[in-house]
Amino acid sequence: MEADYVIVGAGSAGCAMAYRLAEAGRSVIVIEHGGSDAGPFIQMPGALSYPMNMPMYDWGFRTEPEPHLGGRRLATPRGKVIGGSSSINGMVFVRGHARDFDHWADTGAAGWSYADVLPYFRRMETWHGGDAGEFRGTSGPLHVSRGPRTNPLFHAFVEAGRQAGYEVTSDYNGQKQEGFGPMEATIYKGRRWSAANAYLKPALKRPNCTLTRAFARRVVIENGRATGVEVERGGAVSVIRARAEVILAASSINTPKILMLSGIGSAAHLAEHGIPVVADRPGVGANLQDHLEIYMQYASRQPITLFRYWNLLGKAWVGAQWLLTGGGIGASNQFESCAFIRSDKGVDYPDIQYHFLPIAVRYDGKAAAEGHGFQAHVGPMRSKSRGAITLASADPKQAPKIFFNYMSHPDDWSEFRKCVRLTREIFAQDAFAPFVRHEIQPGAAVESDDDIDAFIREHAESAYHPCGTARMGRRDDAMAVVDPECRVIGVEGLRVADSSIFPRITNGNLNGPSIMVGEKAADHILGRGMLSPANSEPWLSPRWAAAQR
Repeated sequence: MEADYVIVGAGSAGCAMAYRLAEAGRSVIVIEHGGSDAGPFIQMPGALSYPMNMPMYDWGFRTEPEPHLGGRRLATPRGKVIGGSSSINGMVFVRGHARDFDHWADTGAAGWSYADVLPYFRRMETWHGGDAGEFRGTSGPLHVSRGPRTNPLFHAFVEAGRQAGYEVTSDYNGQKQEGFGPMEATIYKGRRWSAANAYLKPALKRPNCTLTRAFARRVVIENGRATGVEVERGGAVSVIRARAEVILAASSINTPKILMLSGIGSAAHLAEHGIPVVADRPGVGANLQDHLEIYMQYASRQPITLFRYWNLLGKAWVGAQWLLTGGGIGASNQFESCAFIRSDKGVDYPDIQYHFLPIAVRYDGKAAAEGHGFQAHVGPMRSKSRGAITLASADPKQAPKIFFNYMSHPDDWSEFRKCVRLTREIFAQDAFAPFVRHEIQPGAAVESDDDIDAFIREHAESAYHPCGTARMGRRDDAMAVVDPECRVIGVEGLRVADSSIFPRITNGNLNGPSIMVGEKAADHILGRGMLSPANSEPWLSPRWAAAQR
């Protein structure tokens, strides 16, 4: 098999690149180890807790014991299916804050400022939220919508934020991220609108784009140039050749693993596993980041939460209604209100995110708490902790070692304590008086710094936003892995385009920025000019230096 471009990974960025490269007339082969995304567990938004816990769809990664979280090993789901993690995630759509991308540019990712990336966010989306204006797109492959917010709890959350003195925003993905408002999702006509539905399936209708199911072992590099990908199918090893370039889009977990198995990484680490060095890039696998969060849960005074469906009959009803009509509770991910706030004065843009959910339940759906209840997922956005992906062995079939080093920076603890106390203040507002019975967790007795820290240590969970393990930067930056055109430094004909290249984690969920990376990388790969930079100015609180809200 041979094509102009071979893309490893049919995930968020890989699907977008396949679409744009095929659209431009190039021949593309997409390699994906996972299988079909057909079936209600993936396509029904309300079933989101199922696919990320199914070995059929998830790689099943777990972290190494995390020393600052009591030695716990945390789940690290990554999609093993067409659409990648966009087929198993919570479907929440967040672009990130303008300042995130300006920071990328300031730290060596020239051409990736907010002005540079906004045109790609616009190109990729069809927004169903109202008048698009200068910030939103209206004709892209990715449909972005809002839930109906029929449950009064969604409105109570936004009103409580306003009563507490926070901003309200009509569109956190537009000019003004800061504030309380409606949450957006990659849902269209009651179905998960994954990167597979948005990009890959239309691309595969073209004769010049094909998908092959195979396990990518390593990149084949000959005389300093990537010429193909070694894959395993049905127990047989073969090579899929790339006439122009190989592009890795295999996730921030698997991309650095494949790079290292191909001889690109820290020379000392590769030597430990007997792998010949092609390019000594110590940044491969380093700079691993994520968002941690806790669930602040409250018992409800009124039986209006999703707990009414938390039984076999209720779930059957929700599923049947969705299968027959495409609507009902199952047509929403139930994350329909949210907030982005600043933790303190002197913080110039939001560093805390909220997802509000009208049921008190674990994210994996395995345990509901105390009957009717609701919860806010809350956590800091810009942790200073950094971890790493390393090889467990030179065997491609063995999962890499994943060590986030969560909560290793002292600021993480003070930021999380603020999250707890600010959240309690929000739920104490009059808007929630008809609804709050009592705090389920952490619980009213958890008040002191030590008590809150103990709760965080035991209960903090990943928000499943790993990134940064092949970061973008200047070519003379020893820790950079790719240059601002996504080219792997030190190897010809090889690029990386997925969340691995993020220099620093963005505000919010990472699916949106990952798709944007695929969109923008496609223009770099095609060698054509970038979309013209935008002149749109984001909103920053005029009080940020002096006030927290």
